[in-house]
Amino acid sequence: MLSYSHSFYAGNHADVLKHSVQSLIIESLKEKEKPFFYLDTHSGAGRYQLRSDHAERTREYQDGIGLLWQRNDLPEELAAYMSVVHNFNRSGTLRYYPGSPLIARQLLRLQDKIFLTELNPRDFPLLRSEFQKDERAKVQRANGYQQLKSQLPPLSHRGLILIDPPYQIKTDYQEVVKCIQEGYKRFSTGIYALWYPVVIRQQIKRMLKELEATGIRRILQIELAVKPDSDQRGMTASGIIVINPPWKLEYQIYTVLPWLHNALAPSGIGHYLVNWVVPE
Repeated sequence: MLSYSHSFYAGNHADVLKHSVQSLIIESLKEKEKPFFYLDTHSGAGRYQLRSDHAERTREYQDGIGLLWQRNDLPEELAAYMSVVHNFNRSGTLRYYPGSPLIARQLLRLQDKIFLTELNPRDFPLLRSEFQKDERAKVQRANGYQQLKSQLPPLSHRGLILIDPPYQIKTDYQEVVKCIQEGYKRFSTGIYALWYPVVIRQQIKRMLKELEATGIRRILQIELAVKPDSDQRGMTASGIIVINPPWKLEYQIYTVLPWLHNALAPSGIGHYLVNWVVPE
């Protein structure tokens, strides 16, 4: 697990979906004056150079954020997300991609709190240096799953927990369900956003069934595929499972998702879906 580096994949179609949803949830939480808590269990390095050897080796960003970078017809729902990306590329050239911690840093307010964990020995120092002057933030080299026990509930009793493991270990699909259960026992009103890759469809079906079996209500699935499901190696789609989604997220996604699918898969292959795994 510690060998994984997101720098190969930063800014790809999965990041675009994940960070679009993350930004919409954060903007919804900001509609109330009361502060909230942001917990990122697998934070990564924070910022990624798109001209690095890693990024240039795969060039996945070219079929992700690269396709949106100069569009002038973006839906309003993507404004917050794209404002962060543009802020890191003020020269007008797409050179950097902000990961979820830096998106949160820019969108959160002074009264909000940030808690970040990362285990990778290469990524952690980079993440720590990004936040060393941010008084809102705590950054630890720690197991992200364990934070759903140790950090919840937050004092504000409002918050977003982003869970984004690398899924290099097959048991991660089961581990995330157990951890969400543990977190939910402590903080049942929190918003949980679980990202997942679609490599083997059966793994996702099994994970969804296990989530249903927890008894947790209000579980929304958002998925975007740029290729058809396949038994070959490689990610064809990705998704976000949102527990306790903000009331308007479903309607926002109905606008954003078709647009993103058209922008990222212009030939029309793949699919998109919004599905209540478990309703109210």
